[in-house]
Amino acid sequence: MAAVLSAVVIDCADPGTLAGFYSKVTGWDITSSDADTAYLSGNGTTQLGFQRIENYPAPGWPDDGKHVRLDFSVADVETAVQELLALGAARPEFQPDGGDWTVLTDPEGHPFCLLPEN
Repeated sequence: MAAVLSAVVIDCADPGTLAGFYSKVTGWDITSSDADTAYLSGNGTTQLGFQRIENYPAPGWPDDGKHVRLDFSVADVETAVQELLALGAARPEFQPDGGDWTVLTDPEGHPFCLLPEN
């Protein structure tokens, strides 16, 4: 069997706001949005979705309670960090050893990483 990944859906408190943030991060378009869900698409095969959960507890970083993390490759990590901070991301004090990637959190606290393009 070969399954095709059609979407990654992230639980959150405010799907529209989070979709707007990640639309700016990825350059993808918001393809659908209502009070409970929002979806982005930009590569033709996989969507990034956001689903409202009442009383959603934001993940922490570092925290064993996190369940998923998105990684983004960028041409210039420090420039991307500054642009994302201006969009509402945060840079947690704790960063993994090695300096190969930078951990940021989105406006709801979900961690994501920036890696240099190869």
